[in-house]
Amino acid sequence: MRFPRRQRESVEVNLTPLIDVVFLLLIFFMVSTTFDTRRALDLILPQSSQASAVEQAPLILSIAAGGDFTLGEESLAESELGTRLAEYKDQADRFGLILEADGRTPHAKVVKALDAAAAVGITRVRISTRTRTDISPPDAP
Repeated sequence: MRFPRRQRESVEVNLTPLIDVVFLLLIFFMVSTTFDTRRALDLILPQSSQASAVEQAPLILSIAAGGDFTLGEESLAESELGTRLAEYKDQADRFGLILEADGRTPHAKVVKALDAAAAVGITRVRISTRTRTDISPPDAP
């Protein structure tokens, strides 16, 4: 018995959708990369013969290795930290508060200083660091 042979349809991959997607991606990247970022304005500021430099004096709070607080040149007890920071709040708002802590200062003291500054509304707090000049490893406990 002879069975009729079926004719196989040729298998073709339709590349039209693939080409459409590639062109869409190409257009998207072309459009998105042509945006030019705006740079800072070149300004020529007026000059004055009466001008004087503004002396910026940020408020500096130092914490020693033992946890002793110093605000500017004045030593403080931990209990009076909040009240003294409140007195200098205007200066800290204008120029910021710089927190300098020794590397061996207990973390709780740094957090206490940050909490005291936040409690009186000082929001511009920077932590001061220094570049390391020696390459020696830190002391092991």
